[in-house]
Amino acid sequence: MRVHLGSDHAGHELRLRLIARLEELGHTTVDHGPTAYDPDDDYPGFCIATGEATVADPGSLGIVVGGSGNGEAIAANKVVGVRCALAWDLDSATLGRQHNDANVLSLSARLYDNDLAVTLAERFVATPFSREARHARRIAELADYEQGR
Repeated sequence: MRVHLGSDHAGHELRLRLIARLEELGHTTVDHGPTAYDPDDDYPGFCIATGEATVADPGSLGIVVGGSGNGEAIAANKVVGVRCALAWDLDSATLGRQHNDANVLSLSARLYDNDLAVTLAERFVATPFSREARHARRIAELADYEQGR
């Protein structure tokens, strides 16, 4: 699977660790930056670029990383077609894929251990959408709203 990744300065080191781990697992990664640590950078551009690339690459997934993951999820979700889930434990990472067909995961580099963040990313990438009718219906409602505004 191809996985697009982006972060801000707070998530820079974790993003690099995620890239290494995902590639170790056989996934192809696309790094949307930043290319170097800059304590003054801002997350929106990196997260929007990650979301746009994920939507433009059917079948791929995305991961955005920041201090809390909240702003990163908000930024990614501004991209039409992105369904970004903020994960804080295995259930939230799993259900984001199973029930919401989330195509982007948002992780925190500061609110929990980075080992857990790597595990959450592994779980997210490995979990398929359930395709249950009730979940598909809800996702279609969101897509209809998104296209109609």
